[in-house]
Amino acid sequence: MDLLPPLRFTPIFKSALWGGARLRTMFKAPLSPNPTGEVWLLSDHPNHPSVIADGPLAGTRLHDLMQRSAERIVGKATAPQGRFPVLIKFLHARESLSVQVHPTDAKASELEGPTATGKTEAWVVLEADPTACVHAGLTPAATPDALRRAIQSGNVEDLLYAHAPSPGDCFFLNAGTVHAIGGGIVLFEVQQTSDLTYRLYDWKRTDPKTGQPRELHVDKALASINYAAGPCRPNRPTTEARGRVARTPLVECPYFDLGRWEASRSFRAGAPGECRILTGIEGQAVIRHGGKDYPLGLGDVWLIPAETGAVEIVPSGNTTILECGLPKRE
Repeated sequence: MDLLPPLRFTPIFKSALWGGARLRTMFKAPLSPNPTGEVWLLSDHPNHPSVIADGPLAGTRLHDLMQRSAERIVGKATAPQGRFPVLIKFLHARESLSVQVHPTDAKASELEGPTATGKTEAWVVLEADPTACVHAGLTPAATPDALRRAIQSGNVEDLLYAHAPSPGDCFFLNAGTVHAIGGGIVLFEVQQTSDLTYRLYDWKRTDPKTGQPRELHVDKALASINYAAGPCRPNRPTTEARGRVARTPLVECPYFDLGRWEASRSFRAGAPGECRILTGIEGQAVIRHGGKDYPLGLGDVWLIPAETGAVEIVPSGNTTILECGLPKRE
């Protein structure tokens, strides 16, 4: 049996009233009459399954590969309900997203049923307008009652920590963290394979298609919040590659780990028997494996199956690459 090669998937564009056109231009896709808020590049979510874009397995769903032999893909990592455990996407917020929270696994199961999973996530900012803002975390004054009153009065922002994001900033949001991405931001996101979001507040906005406010989920949101979490401060880059190779760890949690490579010469990424996801965010490079080159530029996301092992990265000048791994089962 031939070893699986690096795998790339067909982008899945998702409309959102807070989105714009930036993602479609970034991925050289036809423009849409509706604003695009997200593009999913690797997903085993049942509502939006990824399909391999090219190579000998073109047209095959990631979920079908996982069903045939998950260990070839994820090695000894956990695959809840037989699904690939993380989801990779890019977001463009032309306008602010709602103030929202994602539940933990335990709370998701309690509120939505035993098959529901929570959503811990991490962002890396790619573009940010000078006036852009990220809200992440609650102030000490935030209690369930205070939040209810703030929702009614429209003063929720007063209970949120605000951060001025810069390109390269990494935000790690444990499930239970209240957050809102402000307008004028493009970012990369890695998260658990879940699409479970509870809206607390939506800035008194109405959906232009219906003329009605979007649904809120106040009771479930208030029940899902970690009120002791405090501010979620960004991890900011401090190194640059100048004729060398540097890897900066960004996130390590029970669901994924994330690091940033900055390099201008060749290096090895990954490890035998371990799954990796490589994402280009700046510059150009290729993944060299099995005598073939796979392009790795802005927006390119490659799944390196566990059985593929380590690969060689060959940059063309200075390049920045995100590497996501999966924790092994205990």
